[in-house]
Amino acid sequence: MVVLVKKYGLGLDDSEGRGEVVHLKPAKIVSSIPERVLILDFGSQYTQVIARRIREAKVFSEIVPHTISAKKVLALRPKGIVLSGGPASVYGKNAPKMDRKIFHLGIPILGICYGMQLLVKEFGGQVARGTRREYGRGILRRKRACPLLDRLPNRLEIWNSHGDRVTRLPRGFVSVATTENSPYAVVRKGDIYGLQFHPEVSHTPKGQRILGNFLTKICGCRGIWTMGSFLKKAVAEVREQVGTGRVILGLSGGVDSSVAAALLYRAIGSRLRCIFVDNGLLRKDEVASVKRIFGKHRHFNLTVIDARARFLRRLRGVSDPERKRKIIGREFIHVFNEASKKVGRGAQFLAQGTLYPDVIESVPIAGNPASLIKSHHNVGGLPKRMKLGLVEPLRQLFKDEVRKVGAVLGLPKEMVWRQPFPGPGLAVRCLGAIEEQKLSILREADAIVVEEMKASGWYYRVWQSFAVLLPCRSVGVMGDERTYDNAVALRVVESKDGMTADWVRLPGDLLGRISNRICNEVKGINRVVLDISSKPPATIEWE
Repeated sequence: MVVLVKKYGLGLDDSEGRGEVVHLKPAKIVSSIPERVLILDFGSQYTQVIARRIREAKVFSEIVPHTISAKKVLALRPKGIVLSGGPASVYGKNAPKMDRKIFHLGIPILGICYGMQLLVKEFGGQVARGTRREYGRGILRRKRACPLLDRLPNRLEIWNSHGDRVTRLPRGFVSVATTENSPYAVVRKGDIYGLQFHPEVSHTPKGQRILGNFLTKICGCRGIWTMGSFLKKAVAEVREQVGTGRVILGLSGGVDSSVAAALLYRAIGSRLRCIFVDNGLLRKDEVASVKRIFGKHRHFNLTVIDARARFLRRLRGVSDPERKRKIIGREFIHVFNEASKKVGRGAQFLAQGTLYPDVIESVPIAGNPASLIKSHHNVGGLPKRMKLGLVEPLRQLFKDEVRKVGAVLGLPKEMVWRQPFPGPGLAVRCLGAIEEQKLSILREADAIVVEEMKASGWYYRVWQSFAVLLPCRSVGVMGDERTYDNAVALRVVESKDGMTADWVRLPGDLLGRISNRICNEVKGINRVVLDISSKPPATIEWE
């Protein structure tokens, strides 16, 4: 499997993009999970959402390629199987298929959208192009009782996103519910179910109940996957893998690497060595915060490397965002490698805060909307000459699950619930060429945003809130004098996982305080604008 290795952690936090890869042998995962549901990925933009919804029901979910064999499915001993949606048509020339033997393993199956159309076709039914694309909200009307819709009203609001539709059911299948455009919106044959709509998205209000019914009433899951049970298992696995060896970890101060560090420390104690690289692109007081939390209070073996001059020298005059990322990534590798030779001497393992979305194999299906937008902020690779084993204690978790583990480990709220921060740091929030003075201006403005968001109680209610220094100047008036200074954009978004996002409607008085403080307190800024674009079409970060 291709493992995406995060820089700086290598574990700084970010939620956008996919990018460069490095081939490293991942840590062996002990398959001791009592309840597991497999999700066969057919290229849907919602596949990870399905996985998250199942885990919210306290059942462990795992995304696998749709090409997985029936033999491998049996070896994983899942309690249920979900077939995801996808951008293809089942009658397309290169339509993705699956091992038909999986249908006959006696394991409950739930097909969603493309997954439903595929199972209908494989069992002998018919699927055809609809007269019009069914996209958006719809009303589901139940025709007969079934466990999947147990304790749900006969009329449900649901979310559609499909162009094909089932026109004839296979022998043995029955229609359970309909929509205005589909007589076969929910179909069933024994423990095999199909849904023409998407229960996993928030636009289907009762979708979580539908998935919950599939897990408990059809698959027989008890819902025993908790972060407490994960932590106990993860600590045991780290101890088994590392033995009496030593581990080095690039600590960034972000959520992922911080939780990874705390987990590793619980497992192996002082045999963990943390390296923190100050690249000059960090938030205000970032170094002091990391020293306070991990050095003074937790007594970690922490080494701070001051590499500010090196990074800024390499970035001088560079304005292209892709070049910025690559320069920062390469320089970090050099700095980390040099530091590890000194403070990590004798270490046998490299730890990093890799999360589950980074190790899921992408599905290259034509039309897949999850295509590369830009290089991942945190993705790169360490030199192959570093002959170290790889320890990734969080590689089974999504971001929200990592936060819960951090809380169980006793990390402070300010660390566990801090907002994501891009790997290249302020370099991708300072548009245009990087200069130390511009970074200083941005750092002060961003600190005011954080202070006001926390003081108002909004900081922990949103996904991200930050300032962006724009590559332009504008005319202003201060103290009856004309100014010609920089402008910053305020970016505040809400999201569940960073895959999609919407701008937050902050109260006007809060926006006013942020703007007034920035213009009055940060020398060099005379204008604040508000970014009201969603993702898509925009991304969360500007670069």
